[in-house]
Amino acid sequence: MKRITAVIKPFKLDEVREALAGVGITGLTVTEVKGFGRQKGHTELYRGAEYVVDFLPKVKIEVVVADSAADPAIDAIVKAAKTGRIGDGKIFVTSVEQVIRIRTGETDEAAI
Repeated sequence: MKRITAVIKPFKLDEVREALAGVGITGLTVTEVKGFGRQKGHTELYRGAEYVVDFLPKVKIEVVVADSAADPAIDAIVKAAKTGRIGDGKIFVTSVEQVIRIRTGETDEAAI
């Protein structure tokens, strides 16, 4: 099993969720996060004072899928989240050793 963690622009969340649903992924976790990479923030004006916004708002999506579903899920995220501009985000893929559904006690792929 694989855990796919994607950090994307907030306004792309609905498109990514729909794209994942289109490849059969129904459950995911979404967290509002802040960060920066090559974008390095930007300068804003507030009440006449200029200040630097170092951490930009992003959305982190986490989903655990069977090994066979990982590549279609990654492709769906890339297609839905891509704008072609700096700051589109990143995808991290890690292995998951075990999953347990608390309510039923199901394990591994049955628990996804």
